[in-house]
Amino acid sequence: MLRANVDEVGTMFIQTEATPNPASMKFLPGRTVMEAGVVDFTDAAKAGELSPLAARLFAVDGVSGVYLGRDFITVTKTEADEWHDLKAAVLGAIMEHFMSGEPAVVAGAVDDEPAASEEDDAVIRQIKELIDTRVRPAVAQDGGDIVFHGFERGVVYLHMRGACSGCPSSVVTLKNGIENLLRYYVPEVSEVRAIS
Repeated sequence: MLRANVDEVGTMFIQTEATPNPASMKFLPGRTVMEAGVVDFTDAAKAGELSPLAARLFAVDGVSGVYLGRDFITVTKTEADEWHDLKAAVLGAIMEHFMSGEPAVVAGAVDDEPAASEEDDAVIRQIKELIDTRVRPAVAQDGGDIVFHGFERGVVYLHMRGACSGCPSSVVTLKNGIENLLRYYVPEVSEVRAIS
């Protein structure tokens, strides 16, 4: 069971949750972070150009990744740092951002959600639907995301973001969870692989 804490920062209550990835922590500010879509930053320079929120978080020593979802923020730390040293500074950066009134991201920075298209064949549409309806909501609860990237010769290629990226249990999630689910519902699927 994951533990959640609620921290009062100024006039905000920010809930924190551990994720299966010990390097990532999920922060729930109790308000909308992104109106639509998601965005994943692993580079401070790119974050600085596209997201005032991510730029504030990358300014905290020890932050190596920021993933923004609809109502949560997943922050990934470097291996050398500990959450007990970073958590207060991350909470402060989140509060500072929301008090500033700035948007989480500038226009055009949001990753478009991949959707089934008329050009996709029936197998790909079924794979995308299963990922969107069964997989993505479950991994979002852990502060991450898994996105369909392709299907070729029985292999489904998925891109892992947020807490899922670099998570020690991601291989188990892919093989025992997602691969079994897809193989059960889509006989054409033989394997699932993560891509960078």
